Amino acid sequence: QAQAGWLQHDFGHLSVFSKSRWNHLVHKFVIGHLKGAPASWWNHLHFQHHAKPNCFRKDPDVNMHPLFFALGKTLSVELGAQKKKFMPYNHQHKYFFIIGPPALVPLYFQWYIFYFVVQRKQWVDLAWMLTFYVRFFLTYLPLLGVKGVLGLHLLVRFIESNWFVWVTQMNHIPMHIDYDKNVDWFSTQLQATCNVHQSFFNDWFSGHLNFQIEHHLFPTMPRHNYWK
Repeated sequence: QAQAGWLQHDFGHLSVFSKSRWNHLVHKFVIGHLKGAPASWWNHLHFQHHAKPNCFRKDPDVNMHPLFFALGKTLSVELGAQKKKFMPYNHQHKYFFIIGPPALVPLYFQWYIFYFVVQRKQWVDLAWMLTFYVRFFLTYLPLLGVKGVLGLHLLVRFIESNWFVWVTQMNHIPMHIDYDKNVDWFSTQLQATCNVHQSFFNDWFSGHLNFQIEHHLFPTMPRHNYWK
């Protein structure tokens, strides 16, 4: 599931086939049938992220501020001045591991993706999603029973969630997070992204998103060319 996530990311950025139409078609198959999520939902969120990375109220990836985390120096000081204490932010580096990585996919994404497609009437995406669940249940139901299948699905999403959050946050959260200052596009991308050491394991584990700077500057570039 994690590797299928990095693969759908490639198709979503139109970086596999030379023709956009083929990228869009295979993107729906990979994210819909192989992962059980809607392509329209991913596009809606991810394109906003690339347009304004780490910009508060414009990048959906930092929407967890301020309910769970106080992100960025400017926003943290602002919260302190307002004396808003949603959480014990001075301990967020400890409880991040409990709330963030384990909960995002199984407790939030899992129900929100269905809400998204129904609300926006994305029936084609919903059909693709349902094929994932039909295939999953038909495959494992005879082996594990109803409780076993539900448990397996929850376990997969739990492990995948930890994997996904670690990879996506390590490239952005350490960087500058603030309101949109209407800075030029190039500078906006650079101040919001950082790379992680290149190695065979890191390349595989992160789907080459350890080259986050290169990815944000050249989002349609095939991942195997980032290191060049």
